[in-house]
Amino acid sequence: MTEPRIAPYGSWSSPITPAMLASSSVRLGSTWFDDGLVYWTETRPEENGRVALVRADAFSSPVDVVPAGTNVRTRVHEYGGGAFSVHRGTVYFSDFTDQRLYRHVPGSGEPVPITAETGGAHRYADGRVTPDGSAWIGVRERHAGEHVPQDVTNELVAIPTDGSAEPRVIASGRDFYSDPRIAPDGSRICWLAWDLPWMPWDGCELFEAELASDGSLGQYRTVAGREGEESIWQPSWSPTGELYWVSDRSGWWNLERERAGTRETVCPRAAEFGWPHWVFGGSSYAFLTDGRIVCHYGSGGVQHTALLDPSTGELVDLDVPHTAVGYPALVAEGSQIAFVAGGPDLPEQVVLLDFTTRVVDVLRESASTEVDPAVFSIPQHLEFPTDGDRTAFAHVYLPTNPGFRAPEQERPPLIVISHGGPTSESTPAFSLQTQFWTSRGFAVIDVNYGGSTGYGRAYRQRLNGTWGVLDTADCINAAGYLAKQGSADGDRLLIRGGSAGGYTTLCALVFHDDFAAGASYYGLADLIPFVEGGTHKFECEYLHTLIGPFPEAAERYRARSPINFVDDLRTPMLVLQGAEDAVVPPAQAELIVEALKRKQLPYAYLLFEGEQHGFRRADSIIRAHEGELSFYAQILGFEPGGPIPRLRIENLPA
Repeated sequence: MTEPRIAPYGSWSSPITPAMLASSSVRLGSTWFDDGLVYWTETRPEENGRVALVRADAFSSPVDVVPAGTNVRTRVHEYGGGAFSVHRGTVYFSDFTDQRLYRHVPGSGEPVPITAETGGAHRYADGRVTPDGSAWIGVRERHAGEHVPQDVTNELVAIPTDGSAEPRVIASGRDFYSDPRIAPDGSRICWLAWDLPWMPWDGCELFEAELASDGSLGQYRTVAGREGEESIWQPSWSPTGELYWVSDRSGWWNLERERAGTRETVCPRAAEFGWPHWVFGGSSYAFLTDGRIVCHYGSGGVQHTALLDPSTGELVDLDVPHTAVGYPALVAEGSQIAFVAGGPDLPEQVVLLDFTTRVVDVLRESASTEVDPAVFSIPQHLEFPTDGDRTAFAHVYLPTNPGFRAPEQERPPLIVISHGGPTSESTPAFSLQTQFWTSRGFAVIDVNYGGSTGYGRAYRQRLNGTWGVLDTADCINAAGYLAKQGSADGDRLLIRGGSAGGYTTLCALVFHDDFAAGASYYGLADLIPFVEGGTHKFECEYLHTLIGPFPEAAERYRARSPINFVDDLRTPMLVLQGAEDAVVPPAQAELIVEALKRKQLPYAYLLFEGEQHGFRRADSIIRAHEGELSFYAQILGFEPGGPIPRLRIENLPA
């Protein structure tokens, strides 16, 4: 056995290269069951980040469902999701290029558009086909202007599946709609709706109405939910026509149903059976033919897959190795279920489980590498002390590479990851991106700061009014805790994050001096333009809860905007930005870059043409990781292992 080489932390060479992050992995998304076949989406970096639609079953290998080059992706809410549905072998999907809705029978030629060409102004998502196959009912988002929230209209529409007529509006007047779900016999439909300034996880309403054969709705009624007070997730119909949903009125997202006009909780538990509605099409539970429910739920930083008997409330975890659900995508048909999940050393997979045969098949794996598993760092769930005599949570990854060890007494540099959202959740899912760092000798802590999902509504609401303060403090305290424990070098602390995590990164670097450097991926620098119309409709008033009402709390917005305090900035920074980002436009990145120039601080700015909010293309993924590693290495003063191009850093002392 070869003795490990002695080399400083951060300088270790790794079998996980930047190119591997793009070439060896895909992002698995929404799932669907139709006539024994499982469908799912794959975001493919090597195909310019396009989203392919794939299907397979236990007896066949995965095959693409739509022609090469087709991009199954909707821009409704900008974050998309719910871009396809399948009915008796026919696929209905939104194409990213023109945002039209298409009908396609696999193997029959080119997809056929069933909506008019609008130059992408009309977008479609989250649709379901009526049982008789005559109509597609879903969300339409109409844009009358360019990136102006006031000129965007969201509504529910019914569209003939043969494209013979224009979409007909069946529900309108609310700011947002989602989850139109049709009862098994086609006689009723339910949906969610909410209005600004609320986000759906703050509170939304569940409605139900009769559905006529022509797609029109009868008198509707409110079933559950309340804006700003009770959040509803994933309304669904049981095989017998009972209406189910997930509500957080108890303080946790728990499964409920309506029976004899009365709502009741099916399985009361201090656990999360729901997730924030960032994208369409999420599904954390599904019904087997016999009425039992298979579900995902989160507790203590771990996700579980379980079988629930709705008649008794008994919940039994399934014996599967999957403990991390990225975004819930669980579907069922007959006695089979399919879902996307992974684990600490298990890349996300499309899993098919048959309750009759007890057979588990893996239809697809998100990452395929020949890397020795001994290189992988297995996370530890951490509860650590933070401000206000409270605790927060994180997943900790220690440096791991059997080919190297560090000199005695040396402590590793630490990368603090501030996730996006901010109402998201870091899970212990296997990530080649994380292993890219740990295999080089970095420690990583992925922080679920106050405001994160997974720990109940009260924990999620900690961030209300305190964004930029509480999340930043939790990230700083997470780093300080590991440094005090001897697991990290307190003089070599780094912070990185994207979107909301990029904002937290900027706050940490501008308002504090705990970090040696940081990397902001499309982070907010100035909150005022964002809230005055500088973003998309879905999030245009998100800061109402995170910061306060505007313009009444305008001074607080200014006080929380890093750009207003750049005179205090003393920390080197890497800024990365998508040129076509409509959520956090490039103007935000350029504000902080100009400030770094004025201060003559070491910085680098990487602008990625053709990228939106999040990088999908292989060349972008490679360039971003190479640049970030080179940036940290130059700032901390070590040579990275492997052939990493040297990033040009402005104002870096010789």
